[in-house]
Amino acid sequence: MKLHVLVVDDAVIVRNRVSKILSTVPEIEAVSVAASGKIALLKIPQVNPDIIILDVEMPEMDGLETLVEIRRQYPKLPVIMFSALTVLGAATTLDALMLGANDYATKPSNLTSIEAANQHILTELVPKIKALSAVETRFIASPASTVSYKNVTNQDAINQDAINRVSTSIDIVAIGVSTGGPNALAEILPKLPADFPAAILIVQHMPPMFTKLMAERLASKCQIPVAEAICGTTVKPGHVWIAPGDYHLLVERDNNTVKLVTNQAPPENSCRPAVDVLFRSVAKVYGNKSLGVVLTGMGKDGLQGAEHIHACGGHIFVQDQASSVVWGMPGFVANAGLAESILPINQMAGAILRLVADN
Repeated sequence: MKLHVLVVDDAVIVRNRVSKILSTVPEIEAVSVAASGKIALLKIPQVNPDIIILDVEMPEMDGLETLVEIRRQYPKLPVIMFSALTVLGAATTLDALMLGANDYATKPSNLTSIEAANQHILTELVPKIKALSAVETRFIASPASTVSYKNVTNQDAINQDAINRVSTSIDIVAIGVSTGGPNALAEILPKLPADFPAAILIVQHMPPMFTKLMAERLASKCQIPVAEAICGTTVKPGHVWIAPGDYHLLVERDNNTVKLVTNQAPPENSCRPAVDVLFRSVAKVYGNKSLGVVLTGMGKDGLQGAEHIHACGGHIFVQDQASSVVWGMPGFVANAGLAESILPINQMAGAILRLVADN
């Protein structure tokens, strides 16, 4: 299927560079450009794009305002936010993801290096364009909950027949997520109670600054503490740690305690942090006391790690296709037969609570 892409950016050098590079991709039939949000809204019915690349910071009508109007008029049109790798760019991009943008990509940091800029655009944008061009935009509500794990009943969403592993306490919940992750995490974490009895470790594919800001935003919505992981921290129940951008996150046993470890070992699955790295370490340290959760995302990061958790007697849940922005990561795990439960995102917190309460 040939794709038509609309690039919206007020900087002429960015518009020209992105449109030129995307035009060389065989799957892309045409690339149109717009210098502002208002022009983009006028062009959409004219060029009928399959996907929009939308600048975050624009004068008069910025990316957020444009996104809101796109979502109002074209709720299923995929949108990728294109932001600078800055604190302001990261904060605005997270706002955009919460408002319904499907994904984001970072702009080249050095447009004077033509070869590096071109490669960055190809690496950052093309896989996401291909992955999102055939999916519908999905919106995820994120209501908070005050349920206590001690009061979870059999009415909570989980298929108990699917849980046929040896019953044991769950000490760790490891979550892997990519495209669509901020909304998915905002659906799950605020529903977990302050007395949640396991630690939670998260790998979200994001660059530096983005992960720190996401942790801060989630912390403001949750009953349990949420923070970006710091190497050497002792793992404790009822706490959430998110892998810092550009660093792998894993756990290591230190006598009678377990510590967080971060490092910059080579990327895996073209990712750092990588879900596989976290899941393998969780399987090694916690064995059958672990639960791996694979949520929406491109690619297959998490598949090998899920195999390790499954092999040592741990549990695996995955998000279902209908509620995933992209059913890549969870789809690979599900199709490998590793998932005990395949759940819509609005039932995942209940499933996690149910499993932890029953063990």
